[in-house]
Amino acid sequence: MGRYVIRRLLQMIPVFIGSTFLIFFMVYALGDPVAALFGDKAPDPATAARIRKDLYLDRPLWEQYLHYMGQIFQGDFGTAFNGQKVTELMATAFPVTLRLTVVAILIEIVVGITLGVVSGLRRGKSIDTSVLVMTLVVISVPTFVTGYLLQYLFGVEWGWVRPTVSPDAPFGELILPGIVLALVSLAYVTRLSRTSIAENVKADYVRTAVAKGLPRRRVITRHLLRNSLIPVVTFIGTDIGALMGGAIVTERIFNIHGVGYQLYQGILRNNAPTVVGFVTILVIVFLLANLLVDLLYAVLDPRIRYA
Repeated sequence: MGRYVIRRLLQMIPVFIGSTFLIFFMVYALGDPVAALFGDKAPDPATAARIRKDLYLDRPLWEQYLHYMGQIFQGDFGTAFNGQKVTELMATAFPVTLRLTVVAILIEIVVGITLGVVSGLRRGKSIDTSVLVMTLVVISVPTFVTGYLLQYLFGVEWGWVRPTVSPDAPFGELILPGIVLALVSLAYVTRLSRTSIAENVKADYVRTAVAKGLPRRRVITRHLLRNSLIPVVTFIGTDIGALMGGAIVTERIFNIHGVGYQLYQGILRNNAPTVVGFVTILVIVFLLANLLVDLLYAVLDPRIRYA
């Protein structure tokens, strides 16, 4: 197991370098950060040249990238155009989005897997049809429609929750945004769980467990569910990074100043250091989440061994 982890960590290095270089190239080569800094006003050529030199933008792109990576390994992600350190923005944004992601993932796991198991065990019945129709509707409706609808009903019309989240973003206020963020992924988790349960319920190991006289609950939890969760765990693992980086719509609706909000502001203002810095951290989150998923395979299925 230890050698496998080391090998996977080494494999992450070229993936990390390739991903971050692609992001760096798209942000810096396809836009002009200096022009974006001045907005609609054209900068003085001498001033623009001095700023380019200070920001290392007068060098070839590969030198800019090496300089940026050298700064990252020293813990310096650069400075946003408003003069604030990108690390300071990260310190305020990532904890908020992390709490929002935890809420969304818990909703996915508890509700999605429960509905999937119930639907898979009753395949073809009315409850199975109802769950499939419900998940199809959830997948079809855009997130901004669901978000504004739930915000209006629960926050404005009925007054059960705050329509917007306070700057501290406590867990209690993140429940509704977490539901909105998790809905589409929850539908996919439900469908994956349902399909996997329905396929494995007739497997030989399940029939053997039933023939041995094991209680139905133990057959489902210890045998059927454990072996059926592998595709679900794969999806949830990759969804962690997607939820953290893809919460732009949800955070805009509920005025949450998290990663999605900072990315939106950075893209809107062509604030290259902010965009590249935040996306670099999200790349690391994706890589670590995938490593964790691979390690969980051996826990769920004892037949899987890593050399």
